[in-house]
Amino acid sequence: MPSPVEDRPGLLIRDSFKYSDAVLIIPPPLVECLRCFDGSQTPLDLRQTLVRITGDLQVGEIENQLIDVLSRSGFLDDENFARMKEERQRAFAESPVRKPAHAGSGYPDDPEELQGTMKQWMGGEPSALAGNLIGIAAPHVSPVGGYESYRAAYRLLGAPYKDRTFVILGTSHYGAADKFGLTRKAYRTPFGATQTDVGLVDELTHKAGNAIATEDYCHAVEHSIEFQVVFLQSIFGPDIKVLPILCGSYAHSIYRGGKPEANEDVNRFLGVLGEIAAREESRLLWVLGIDMAHMGRRYGDEFSARANENEMLAVGARDKQRMERVAAGDAGGFWDLVQENRDDLKWCGSSPLYTFLKVRPGARGQVERYEQWNIDAESVVSFAGASFR
Repeated sequence: MPSPVEDRPGLLIRDSFKYSDAVLIIPPPLVECLRCFDGSQTPLDLRQTLVRITGDLQVGEIENQLIDVLSRSGFLDDENFARMKEERQRAFAESPVRKPAHAGSGYPDDPEELQGTMKQWMGGEPSALAGNLIGIAAPHVSPVGGYESYRAAYRLLGAPYKDRTFVILGTSHYGAADKFGLTRKAYRTPFGATQTDVGLVDELTHKAGNAIATEDYCHAVEHSIEFQVVFLQSIFGPDIKVLPILCGSYAHSIYRGGKPEANEDVNRFLGVLGEIAAREESRLLWVLGIDMAHMGRRYGDEFSARANENEMLAVGARDKQRMERVAAGDAGGFWDLVQENRDDLKWCGSSPLYTFLKVRPGARGQVERYEQWNIDAESVVSFAGASFR
């Protein structure tokens, strides 16, 4: 993404999978050189590009430095990257718990400080009008920017729901399309560790076959479930029981048409999860970690986006249309809207929402709060808190 450091312009590169901890800022003149690292060009092509950019034939030192820093940082597909990837994946596989990936950045890592922050974000007592809930949807955007929508959803959860298994459907930002990531590991936060409903994980793994990525490494770095766990623990205590499911995008359906369940593996997974939903109905409560539109320069648009202004007014109207279909339990109508213009709104919460609507077809929803937030000066994320009955 564009460098956020005012006196260091250029392209910021970091590894969302956290195989590498490095953060690089490539200066503007060298950004074009990154095109040479596509697996088909040679060092000679890079050298020619550097000569053209600098106007100097003596570019060997710059060439070697660029290759070396990209390789050492884990940003080239080479032996060093393979080693980093293998080490991180092995560490996750061997860990008895899923460690907090965003404590200290997305929320405080000190338990007492976190408790105080959660009181500020949540504010007040749970709603007295929270009966008959089967689920909620909350953002997964940074709570600093979205806490009012988090609050609108989580204030509906009171003591009657403490002993439920919370089925958390989170957006998988990094996982494969049409795949569902599961883990048997307990989620640990500064509050403590959850319990994972291993029986349901095993049932899904056994019956849903190729749709499942078991002990999916994406759980190690993903925030869409972690943030929901923190909010749930702040209400019910650390040892809640959860079934964490990362929902990969239904990108093939968005780009090629048809419904997600046209994929045989997706259809099998939805069927198995639907059977569990019907059988365990009173024992489960569904929690969806979703954001909506991603607009502006950070997300590849040619315009600068400002929350609730100009282009974002039309985005808000389209967000409302989609959520009206969700609230009506109309999975097909919702997906038709998502597919318009190949989802030019870039909703990253569409797959958890569609999954929920298919496995709980009787659900009817209500948007409790809708917001747009400037994640930076030129880019906006929209999100909402919602309830389902």
